[in-house]
Amino acid sequence: RAARRIAAGPAAAAAAMSCALGLAAAPAAAADAAGAGATFGSETFVLANGMEAVVIPNRRAPLVHHSVWYKVGAADEPPGKSGIAHMLEHLMFKGTPTTPDGEFSSVVARNGGDDNAFTGQDYTGYYQNIAVDRLELVMRLEADRMANLSFDDGDFATEREVVLEERRGRVDNRPGALLGEQVAAAQYLAHPYGIPTIGWEHEIRGWTPADARDFYRAHYAPNNAVLVVAGDVSAAELRPLAEATYGRVAARPVPPRVRPAEPPQRAARRMSMSDPRVTDREWSRSYLAPSYAADPDGHSIPLDVLATALGDGPASRLYQALVVERGIATGAGAWYSGAGLDYGRFGIRVSPKPGVAIAELEDAVDAEIARLLEDGVTEEELERAKFGVRAFAVYSRDSLQTLARIFGAARTSGLTAAQVERWPEEAAAVTAAQVAAAGRAVLVPERSVTALLLPEAEDSP
Repeated sequence: RAARRIAAGPAAAAAAMSCALGLAAAPAAAADAAGAGATFGSETFVLANGMEAVVIPNRRAPLVHHSVWYKVGAADEPPGKSGIAHMLEHLMFKGTPTTPDGEFSSVVARNGGDDNAFTGQDYTGYYQNIAVDRLELVMRLEADRMANLSFDDGDFATEREVVLEERRGRVDNRPGALLGEQVAAAQYLAHPYGIPTIGWEHEIRGWTPADARDFYRAHYAPNNAVLVVAGDVSAAELRPLAEATYGRVAARPVPPRVRPAEPPQRAARRMSMSDPRVTDREWSRSYLAPSYAADPDGHSIPLDVLATALGDGPASRLYQALVVERGIATGAGAWYSGAGLDYGRFGIRVSPKPGVAIAELEDAVDAEIARLLEDGVTEEELERAKFGVRAFAVYSRDSLQTLARIFGAARTSGLTAAQVERWPEEAAAVTAAQVAAAGRAVLVPERSVTALLLPEAEDSP
């Protein structure tokens, strides 16, 4: 099953989820209800056992995307047990007394659906795409393994080898992924976001079946889960199905999500890695940033705009300056990932042309950052970013899975459905002054990690 499971490490998670959580960036608190004029028309309710539900009706076809998001991820693991949240994702397919190993996905497939799962720093999720008249079936299957997961020591040992092979394929055999792990570890001085989601190899080898069972019993409870369903169903239609399935699972005490805070970061960090498998050099820098959920100064939405202006596509500042005008790079971009319960990151990535000194490239990047922070974004750049927001909000309605991921990731990282709904109008109100203020607060050298990926040893600043 390794090929079907998604092990999203820090870099992969940032790329996959930054767009999804970009729709959940509103900083203000609100009641968890869509209200009039809502962008997606979400509806919410809570079962008696504490399980939350978000429904996004979409009547275009008799289909649903059904998912369960647990409020536990890699950042919630016990010290020394990195990757155990991801291991649970694998083990959840080992079956229950009533649904033997392998039967879960087989039942879904025989009923015309497909299923998968994923692990992030703040959540673990399981989903099925299926016809709406089969919705109760997959809800019963998920409720069963929420309460009755069963695996023996042999299952555990086998699946641990699958995870080790997955790590070799996704990380160890990819120089960029290896460097990404090192960058994340340097980015966070104390917070567990610096630990890879898939786990360090030596800790994976030290897992025991008891570690997995303890983690399951501690975190897999209805009062620690969010049901998200997008498609041909309303909250009124879903609620009785949820009560008849998930509602029968008893609530259990769940440990609080206690995470260490980052201390002040006082020194810029630099690293380089050479690997003969690398064909082209790459320069990158990432900055510690607020997340959408932990944003006391209101910088998250402006950071989205800043990333668009600085490095989103051929019209962006970096691309125009480094690729078009100076011809010292073959590509340049910037990104902001606010997909975290506690912290986010802002990043820049540039591919230098052969023969261009890294010092020259870095000086050029620094000059463009300084110019943008000094002069601010133009009205054209501001409007381009806002247009992108509106377009993404519209196009996301065409994908049931995208809608569910937006709301599931938001709810498991401290945001409400109402905040997701309000995001487009709040993004439309962002000013150039707010963008400049966010940039000055976040693009601080002392909060950065600069990395070089090289085909062989060469000069590095």
